[in-house]
Amino acid sequence: MIKIISPEQFKHVPWKNGQGSTTELAINDGGNVDSFKWRLSIASVIKNGVFSDFSGYFRNLVLIEGQGITLEHDQAKTDKLDTLLSIAKFDGTSRTLGLLKSGPIKDFNIMTNKSCTHAVVETYFEQQIVDIPECDLCFIYCLSGQCTLKQQNITLPAGHLLKIQAPKVGTLQIEGQKMIIIQIDTKVKCKPHANTV
Repeated sequence: MIKIISPEQFKHVPWKNGQGSTTELAINDGGNVDSFKWRLSIASVIKNGVFSDFSGYFRNLVLIEGQGITLEHDQAKTDKLDTLLSIAKFDGTSRTLGLLKSGPIKDFNIMTNKSCTHAVVETYFEQQIVDIPECDLCFIYCLSGQCTLKQQNITLPAGHLLKIQAPKVGTLQIEGQKMIIIQIDTKVKCKPHANTV
């Protein structure tokens, strides 16, 4: 199954810490902000502050707009996102402090339940052709311009999300620039889990 998800289908969801909202692009069937296998979202960060607690989840965070942000995790590990499409990968259990470099930013978030779901996230800045990996589920987000799924002749406009169910190795290619490709693999059953606030 191949499906394009448009911005009109995205949902606005309040942050768990009450300091803003996020745009939810996709979530597993039956999932919600408190319990899910995987979730894709975009958030605007307008001031310095501590990120919501997502204990039990692993996070991939991609800078998609703005001058940059520094993430300090448990006052130990630090990620500096200062170029478009740079990625931070960190445990949602960490106490993460976001420090803006110069003004607001937008980030693309990929969160996965550590007990049952694994994600591989890659970003591509320059125009190129990329083989779609074999996985349970693949998402492609086009940040600007347009991307083309070559074998299907499907065009993905900027700001849209492409969902591909169970792609097989060597069968599909995507051509474009400034794109995020997310590979998701999920075990049969997740451990029961609900986030704390």
